[in-house]
Amino acid sequence: MKKISYLTLLTLSLLLVGCGSAAATPEATNIPTVLADTAVISEGRLEPIHYAELALNASGLVSEVFFVEGDRVAAGDVIARLESSEAKTLEAAQADASQELTLAYQQVRDAQFELDNFDVPFDFAGMTPSQAVEAMLVKLDKARANFVPYRNLDDRTLQLTNAQKRGDAVVTGTAKVYKKALDDAWARYRKAILWLELESALQDATARLNIAQNDYDALQDASFSEDTAGARAALANAEVRAPFAGVITNLNLKVGEFAASGQPVVTIADVSHWVVKTTDLTEIDVVNISAEQAVVVKLDAIPGIELHGNVLTVGQNFTENQGDVVYEATVILTDADPAMRWGMTAEVKFEQ
Repeated sequence: MKKISYLTLLTLSLLLVGCGSAAATPEATNIPTVLADTAVISEGRLEPIHYAELALNASGLVSEVFFVEGDRVAAGDVIARLESSEAKTLEAAQADASQELTLAYQQVRDAQFELDNFDVPFDFAGMTPSQAVEAMLVKLDKARANFVPYRNLDDRTLQLTNAQKRGDAVVTGTAKVYKKALDDAWARYRKAILWLELESALQDATARLNIAQNDYDALQDASFSEDTAGARAALANAEVRAPFAGVITNLNLKVGEFAASGQPVVTIADVSHWVVKTTDLTEIDVVNISAEQAVVVKLDAIPGIELHGNVLTVGQNFTENQGDVVYEATVILTDADPAMRWGMTAEVKFEQ
C-alpha cells in the first residue's frame, strides 16, 4: 500500500468540499414599476343645472299659496298670490297691456302724420333734421355776430363805420339789414328745431310701441318661456309664477303674512341634470384642465358609487381660498342618483 502524505489528504479534502452541493443563487424577481397617479383631484359642491330665486315685484298680504317645498311645478304655474291695490293679476296685466298697445299704435300714427306734413324748407334739402339744426345754428351765430356791434345804435346812426372797399365802390349798410338777417336766421333755426322735434316724437312713439308690443307678447305667451318670464313677473306682480319647470326647494311665503317686494321668497331648481362646481382647484392644477375633459365624481354622502361627467367650463377669474389662488371648474354629470341633493360635497377626479 502506498503511503499518502498529509498534503495529499488536505488537497483531496479541499477538492471534496469544493465539489459538494453549494447554495443556489436565487433568480432576480421582476418588480412592476409603480406609476404615479397624475390625475388632478379637487373638491366641489353639487348643484342643479339651473335654478332661480324669485322675488316679489309688489308688496302686500299673501292671500294664497298653492304649493309646498318639494313640489314640482310647470312653467307658468301660480305659486302664490298677493292682495295689493298696487299689484295686478295676469288677466289684469293682459288687459292693460292690450290698451297700452292700442294707444302706442295711435301715437305712432299721429307722430308720423305730423312729420309727413312738415314743410321742409328748400335750404334743408339733403340734410337730416339734426344736420339742419347744426347748419342753421352756424348761420344764426354768424348773423348774431354781425348784428351785435350795432344793436344799441340809434336808427339815425346806423351807417357802418368800417366798410370794406372793393375797387371804387364803398359797401355800406344799416343795422336794419343785420337785424333782418338775424331774424331770418332765427326763423330758419326754429324751423330746423321743429323738424327735429317731430322726428324725435316719432322715435319716442316707436320706442313706446316696441315696449308695449314686447310686454303684450310676454303676457300672451302660452308656453311661459324663460325669455318672457321677467316681463310677466314685473307686470303681473300680484302673482308669483314659475319661470320654468322644476322643484320648489325653498318657499318663504305664508298665507296672511305681509310680503315685501324685492325679497327672494321662492327658489325653483331644475334637477333634471346636475353639475359640480369645484372649490379648491389651484392655479397649478387648472392649467391641466380643459373643456369636455372626462371626470369621475364621488359624493361623500353616497359612498360606493361613481358618477361620470365632463368639464363644462373652466373659470377665467380667480378667488382666494385660505391663501391659495383657486379657479372654479364646472362639471356636468351624465349620471345621477335619486339620493343626490343640492349642496352635497363631491370629490372630482379629472382623468388625464
